[in-house]
Amino acid sequence: MDVLVGIDMGTGSTKGVLVDASGSVLASETVAHSMDLPRPGWAEVDAEGMWWREVCDISSKLMAAVPSGANVAGLCVSGVGPCLVLCDDDLRPLRPAILYGIDTRATAEIDLLTEEFGGQKILDRAGTLLSSQAVGPKLEWVYRHEPEVFERASGFYGSNSYVAAKLTGEYIQDHHTASQSDPLYLTRDLDWNTQWAQRICRHLALPRLVWPGEVVGTVHADAAEATHIPQGTPVVAGTVDAYSEAFSVGVRHPGDLMLMYGSTMFLVQIIDEYYTDPALWTTTGVEPRTLALAAGTSTAGSLINWLQTITGGASFEALMEEAQAVPPGSDGLLMLPYLAGERTPVFDPHARGIFAGLTLRHGRGHLIRAAYEGIAFGIRQILERFDDAHTAKRTVAVGGGLRSPIWAQTVSDVTGRAQLVPEQAIGASYGDALLAAIAVGLVPPTTDWAKIAREIKPDPGNHERYSEVYATWRELYPATKEQMHRLAASDSAPDHPIV
Repeated sequence: MDVLVGIDMGTGSTKGVLVDASGSVLASETVAHSMDLPRPGWAEVDAEGMWWREVCDISSKLMAAVPSGANVAGLCVSGVGPCLVLCDDDLRPLRPAILYGIDTRATAEIDLLTEEFGGQKILDRAGTLLSSQAVGPKLEWVYRHEPEVFERASGFYGSNSYVAAKLTGEYIQDHHTASQSDPLYLTRDLDWNTQWAQRICRHLALPRLVWPGEVVGTVHADAAEATHIPQGTPVVAGTVDAYSEAFSVGVRHPGDLMLMYGSTMFLVQIIDEYYTDPALWTTTGVEPRTLALAAGTSTAGSLINWLQTITGGASFEALMEEAQAVPPGSDGLLMLPYLAGERTPVFDPHARGIFAGLTLRHGRGHLIRAAYEGIAFGIRQILERFDDAHTAKRTVAVGGGLRSPIWAQTVSDVTGRAQLVPEQAIGASYGDALLAAIAVGLVPPTTDWAKIAREIKPDPGNHERYSEVYATWRELYPATKEQMHRLAASDSAPDHPIV
């Protein structure tokens, strides 16, 4: 019997699964964690103390669950991204890992590099304008603000490539993560943009490019001792967790779309030809020579958690009951959910949240429903841009947010799109296990373990009502942007505490 290990290092937890070649889950493990927010706009983690330690802990527990006589055929690890981990020659991280688009520290470096290379050239070559999601400006930030760290570094990694290096000693970057490391990568040509990469990376060597489903090496002796995974086990590159999750639910063909309901929302749609839009991210897919459009919000489930806390800490079930008692449209209450700035499609780290239309008759249930509706309006705005490239034929919903009885239904009602919900809701770690199974030849490349459990259909009446409200919602951001930015500037002192 052959078994596979998949591990994903997410924003709120690290999850691991042990599966057989049919996709049956034999064991699973989860370790909760949180990011560090040392200053406004900063989001970091301890790559060795958290990511590597948790991979070791979960691997050890999964190995204890391997059936007697079974062979561990392969391992694949995914993680949040794109991130920046700078390491020395001994693979020691020299500073905390800088996280993806929720870390907005490099705004000046975004402007600097955009002016130097030209926004249109960046869009044409990298497929995406520079934003807080891009790795290039974060490298430039470290060079300018922490020169001693940059000078000591010998390599840069994402979350999954750092762990792959710890397991195998190989210095790699998967094509998908590289395509989110703007402006270092030529997405149209599927290769490093050597000229720009050497300018930004300076003395740092560029990693060897591999596809997420490629075997990059085997577990070496030290890693075997730390993880209890047998020495010599093939290690597959892995990629950014959202894309591995999309792969896990069969989002692999042009027109396939994934909506991921989590602390933030992330969208991945497979497209059939190279396409750019300044309001979206154009990336490679998981499989060789595939392309995708992506988008992500800066808040989603985190917004509901915030409201739960500041309104007295009622149970999630009580909040949902109150919100369900509020009619669609929240009795004239609208929300811009930009409490951590916003990524796509506005790309504004200085955007701020707004409740519009508040009256004394509005209660906690109205706030919750308006928040879900604000998130859904943002998704509709993104999907309208996706449609310009390739209209989705099939939408698959995933993520922990599906336990809300309101959220996904509101998204369907606002967008007018049905959503398919898979039977298996494990997430990216399940996609990692499938990538490993394909990479080591246990299953054919076309294998899909996903099974659909149910469909969420839009309510035509609610969709009509929401279409009227959506027009007003779209006016809120441009009408208040100037005021938002003034308020953001007054709260930008570098030592302002996070509360």
